[in-house]
Amino acid sequence: MSKLSIWQSRWMALSHDIIWVPLALLLAFWFRFNLGLIPSPYISKFWLIVGIALPVHVVSFYYFGLYRGIWRFASVPDLIRILKAVAVGALITFLILFIWQRLEGAPRSVIVLYPFLLIAGLAFPRLLYRWMKDHHLGFAVRQGKRALIVGAGRAGELLVRDLLKDEQYQPVAFLDDNRKKHGLDIHGVRVITGTDFFEEQVEQLNIEIVLLAMPTGSAALMRKLVDQSAMLKVPCRTLPSLPELTDGKVEVGTLRDIQIEDLLGREEIVLDDVQIQGFLKNKSVLVTGAGGSIGSELCRQILLYHPEKLIMLDHGEYNLYQIKGEIGRNKVVSVVALLGDIRDESRMKWVFETYQPQIVFNAAAYKHVPLVEENPAEGIKTNVLGTCKLADIAVENGCEKFVQVSTDKAVNPANVMGATKRAAEIYCQNLNARTSRTAFITTRFGNVLGSAGSVVPLFQTQIQQGGPVTVTHPEITRYFMTIPEAVRLILQAGSMGMGGEIFVLDMGEPIKIVDLAEQMICLSGMEPEKDIKIEFTGLRPGEKLFEELFHKAESLMGTTHPKIMLSASREVDWDEMQSLLEKLRVSCVEREVEKLRVLLQELVPEFVQNSTLDSPVKPDGAIVH
Repeated sequence: MSKLSIWQSRWMALSHDIIWVPLALLLAFWFRFNLGLIPSPYISKFWLIVGIALPVHVVSFYYFGLYRGIWRFASVPDLIRILKAVAVGALITFLILFIWQRLEGAPRSVIVLYPFLLIAGLAFPRLLYRWMKDHHLGFAVRQGKRALIVGAGRAGELLVRDLLKDEQYQPVAFLDDNRKKHGLDIHGVRVITGTDFFEEQVEQLNIEIVLLAMPTGSAALMRKLVDQSAMLKVPCRTLPSLPELTDGKVEVGTLRDIQIEDLLGREEIVLDDVQIQGFLKNKSVLVTGAGGSIGSELCRQILLYHPEKLIMLDHGEYNLYQIKGEIGRNKVVSVVALLGDIRDESRMKWVFETYQPQIVFNAAAYKHVPLVEENPAEGIKTNVLGTCKLADIAVENGCEKFVQVSTDKAVNPANVMGATKRAAEIYCQNLNARTSRTAFITTRFGNVLGSAGSVVPLFQTQIQQGGPVTVTHPEITRYFMTIPEAVRLILQAGSMGMGGEIFVLDMGEPIKIVDLAEQMICLSGMEPEKDIKIEFTGLRPGEKLFEELFHKAESLMGTTHPKIMLSASREVDWDEMQSLLEKLRVSCVEREVEKLRVLLQELVPEFVQNSTLDSPVKPDGAIVH
C-alpha cells in the first residue's frame, strides 16, 4: 500500500470517527427523551458539548493510536484502544463542562449513555468491515484454491484466520477427529467430519489443495493423509512441527511441502531445559566435527543455552566456513572457528591450552560404512586413535564433561566403522573409571535423516534424475531420527550423565528402507514402479540387514527421561588395551590392513566381519577381483 493510500484511509477513518462524536451525543439525548423530540432548551446544551467533545476526542483518538491499525485486521487490541480513547475523551469533556458550568442543563443519563454509544459507533463498523472482508460479502468472488484444512485446533484456527486475508487459498472446510468439534464454525469455516472420510470429502468438495494444521499430529496419520492425497492427485502442504515454529507464528507463509521427516517423525520430545541450561550456561564448550550434520546442529542448539564461548573445530574448511557464516555473527556468545584434525596431537593440545574448554562434544568421525570398510586405517586413525588422544588431552586439561557421539552400528559391529566406534566407547568408559577430573558420557543412536552420506539425499538425487532408486535388500531396516531430535537428546543425555554411562536414545520402531524409498517417490508426485523403478543391488561390504541399539550382554535401564535409556559399561584390562592401541598405531602407519582387522577384533570381541565382504581388501582400499 502506497503512502498516499495509507493517508487517505487514515483520513477516511478519522472522518468516520469525528462524525460519530455528535451522532453518539445526539442519540444519547434522543434516548433520554424516549426517542421523541429533544426540547429546545437542550439543543444549545447539545451544541456546547459537541464543541468541547470534538477537539478533545480528536486528540484522544490520535493519542491512543486508533489510526495505527487497519480496519481490515481489526481485533481485540483495536477495541481496547477505542475503549481507552473514548473513556479518556468523555472524562475530559465532562470535566471541562463541570468546571465551566457545573454540568448545568446536561442530563445525567446523557453523560452515562454517550460513551457507550460512541464505543459502539467506532467499534462496530470496524468489526463489520473485517467480517465482510473475511467472508467476502459484497466483494468480488474469491478465486483462490479450494483448501481443505485438517486439524481444527489452535493451529488450524490461526491458519484459517490468516487464510481469509490471503487470496491464494479459499478455505472450504475443516476435518478433525474430535467429534465434539463437528458442526462448529471457525471464522465461518465449518468442521464437517473426521479424517476417516478424507477421500470422500476431497472429492465431494472439489478440493484443490490439502493443508495439514497438525503440528503435534502423529506420523502415522500424516502418512495416511499424504498417501490418500497422492492417490487423489491433490497436492498437500503442512504447517511446520512445533520445534520449527520457534516464534510460534502460524500463517500462510509458514506452510511448506511435506518432507520425509514429517512421515517418519514421532511425538515431540520434551526436554528438561533447566537441567541443560545448568549444564551449558556460561561454560566454554568445544564441538569437534562442527561442520558435519550432527556437529553443526549441536552448535546451533548449544547457542540457545548461552555458553560463555563456543569453539567449533573441523578439519573440513568449507563445512566450517558454512557453520561459521551461519552462527558466527552471534553477539551474545563468543564463537571461535578452528581448523584442525583430532588426529593432530599438537594442534589439539594447543586448542585445549588456549581455550580451556569445560565441555567437549566429540562428533568428529568417519561414518560412511563402505568407505571406512575400504579405508580401514584412516577410519581407525580418526575414530579410535584420534578419539582416544582427544579424551586423554581432555583429562590432562581438567575438562568437566566429555560427550562421545556414537552410533547403533557399534553394537555387535559387522563392519570396521561400527567396530571403531565401539572401541572409542570402550576407551571412554574405562578412562572414566581411571579419573575423577573428567566425566565421560557416550550417546548412541541410529541414522539421522538428511545427514551427509545418508540414504535420504541419495534417494532424492535418484528421484530427480528419474530413477531408478537403489535399495540394497528388500528386507533391510534402519532406525531413523531427525538431526534436531538427535541433538536435543544428546544435550539432555550430556546434562544427565555423571560419568561412565552409555545413553541409548529411543529410536522408535525400525523402518524398512524400501518403504522409505516408496514414500519419497510418492512425495515427489510420482508412483513407485510406474514412474520411478526401485532396484535391489545387494548388501554392501560390512552392511547388516538390521541394526541394534544395545548388546545382549549390556543391561538396559530406564532414566529420568522417557526417551533415553542407560546401558551398562564393560570393564577391560587397561594395560592390554593400551598395548592393542599401540599396535593399531604401528599397523596404521604400515598399512597392514589384515592385521588391523585382527587387532580391532581383539579390542572389540563382538566384531564379526559381515559375510557380504566377498573380496579381500588391500591397503588403501584397493579391491581384489
